[in-house]
Amino acid sequence: MTTNAEIDLRRNASVARALAYSSTFVADRAIGAEVWDVEGNRFIDFAGGIGCQNVGHGHPKVISAIEKQAQNFTHTCFQISPYQNYILLAERLNALAPGDFQKKSLFFSAGGEAVENAVKIARYFTQRPGLITFTNGYHGRSYMGMGLSARMNPFKIGFRPFPTEIYRIPFPDKYHKITLDDTKRAFGTLFGSDIEPTQIAAAIFEPVQGEGGYNVAEPAFLEYLRELCDEHEIVMVADEIQSAIGRTGKMFAMEHFGIVPDLTCVGKSIGGGLPLSGIVGRSSIIDSVPPGGLGGTFGGNPVACAAALAVLDVIDEESLLKKGLRLGTQIDTHFREMAEKNTWDCIGDIRGLGCMNAIEIVSDRKSREPAGELTAEIVKVALSKGLILVTAGSARNVIRILVPLTVSTEIIDEGMSILETSISEAVSQAS
Repeated sequence: MTTNAEIDLRRNASVARALAYSSTFVADRAIGAEVWDVEGNRFIDFAGGIGCQNVGHGHPKVISAIEKQAQNFTHTCFQISPYQNYILLAERLNALAPGDFQKKSLFFSAGGEAVENAVKIARYFTQRPGLITFTNGYHGRSYMGMGLSARMNPFKIGFRPFPTEIYRIPFPDKYHKITLDDTKRAFGTLFGSDIEPTQIAAAIFEPVQGEGGYNVAEPAFLEYLRELCDEHEIVMVADEIQSAIGRTGKMFAMEHFGIVPDLTCVGKSIGGGLPLSGIVGRSSIIDSVPPGGLGGTFGGNPVACAAALAVLDVIDEESLLKKGLRLGTQIDTHFREMAEKNTWDCIGDIRGLGCMNAIEIVSDRKSREPAGELTAEIVKVALSKGLILVTAGSARNVIRILVPLTVSTEIIDEGMSILETSISEAVSQAS
């Protein structure tokens, strides 16, 4: 039998060390919310490929769609020989996205590409250079993505210079004591000292910050941002690469707030595990770019589009939006019960939207000091017990839950029990 350790040695010898690994095992197969390694060990997956498996690993309908399309053709390049899957997916996405206006869509391979192209569209439409982004935001690893993103280590260290004309504003966050008034004052300072609002092309934000720590936008903030964008004719761009496709109990997280962006970036779970991303939004903005101005060889690959159409079918047929809300409540209840009944004082905050849940691990609730090392130990202990977790936040002290929405309540209970035990063990080891 091939062992995890044997493959790990081969990985270290052949794969670039810049790729960080959080797991100590090598995946062999997966189904739903469960993964088995090459040695036959079972793991509960609370990471979902960092939010790419909302309909679960290996869903039969998604696999069937992939196989059927692969038998017909795997690639022609949409700009050379168009195919119906791309068009069907655009039609579906246009109908699902919020907003009572004519919409159009276009597709790429990765979330970072969607962000890059949203910037290109906004700049072309407005003929302005400036971009507004927010603290704790994350928008990809390309150079534009790094410039827009707030996380320095290890995403940005050593890679300067970054693109210019990017201006960062505080994201309102009650737990970390950043108010909407702080945000408004920062806008005032920006427009009075660095760039006039008539030179801003776009304001890009996440309704629920993913890498930033699952900070949920305040409704009043989004209302203010929408009004600001309308006043100054700024393109409002929602980065829903992690929060869309049912993760929050709505197809798009922005539906919770009743605020409609001009452009929305999607990715991750839309492809059912295959590389696919896209932009959906106002056709008047998207169509300002002339033919040939946007595109890419593999963007909207036919196999990925077939998988995405199946993903949308599964979400509808299995009522995963409603189920996601129930699962989110179940996870949130577990978090609150474990915080109340245990003697440890390390769960500083419990937050989330729908089935996008997280806890912030701190030294103690009074100081709220981030406990990144303790968080890493919790994740390590949990993995040794068969639970895959992923962290977030600038100090990596947030444990986020991205379990597939197809999961059973029994597996949720099992996974949360492992997490609780792992926190207890990690706290005991640290004391």
